[in-house]
Amino acid sequence: MRQSRFYRWAKLAAVVVAVAGIGTAGAIKLARGSDHQDTPEVELNPAADMTDVYAFPAASPDRVVLVLNSWAFITPAQTSATYFDPNLLYQFKIDDNTDGVEDKVIQITFTGTGADQTVEVRGPIAPPVAGAMGNTVAAMPPSVTGKINTTLGSAGGMQVFAGWRDDPFFIDLEQFFRIVPDRKPVSGPLSQLPDTATAASFRAVGDAKDYVAGGSAGPFNVLSIVIELPKSQLRGASGDKIGIWGTISR
Repeated sequence: MRQSRFYRWAKLAAVVVAVAGIGTAGAIKLARGSDHQDTPEVELNPAADMTDVYAFPAASPDRVVLVLNSWAFITPAQTSATYFDPNLLYQFKIDDNTDGVEDKVIQITFTGTGADQTVEVRGPIAPPVAGAMGNTVAAMPPSVTGKINTTLGSAGGMQVFAGWRDDPFFIDLEQFFRIVPDRKPVSGPLSQLPDTATAASFRAVGDAKDYVAGGSAGPFNVLSIVIELPKSQLRGASGDKIGIWGTISR
């Protein structure tokens, strides 16, 4: 099972960026981090690589937007042939009473392959199984379903988009692996960097190179699951205070 190492408390009314990281924080703080291919296991199984989880205020003050990105570093040439894995369960997990255990989940699965692939969304619902091994699909019909790369649902209820998007993250990844070489990938051009540290800090502003922008390969893309829904569907015993994280599991 692939699970983000992020856990963050935040106010639904505040701007919240929930990304892969470690620790907890008070309300109205931003978490900054990323989790692109951080182990050989996910590097060699890119469909199970959860790169980022975000939560944003929606255009309407009574709604919130959740985003789960996966499969980092899809080149433009690879994009049209890259799809969600129908054998994986993608989940947003919501803790609404500050005990560190999910009280609600939003489950996303996919059927079929190729351009006709279909997304199915269940929830928010009580988790069929809570905790780290909670990777059981709920025995209920989906609340929203339809083709990928299409806006689904209703403006007053849940809206869903699942498909390709430009990776929003910025990182001078080559320099990062020169600073921390034991985290470099096991394949590809970055795997050829030295095994010992050759830098002690990131390059200065203006000199840093955004690896995710792709250089001559063009901007890298990710597979994005975007869900907008009323805040009232996420609230619980703690009112506006919730914890959000994501998982990808088989």
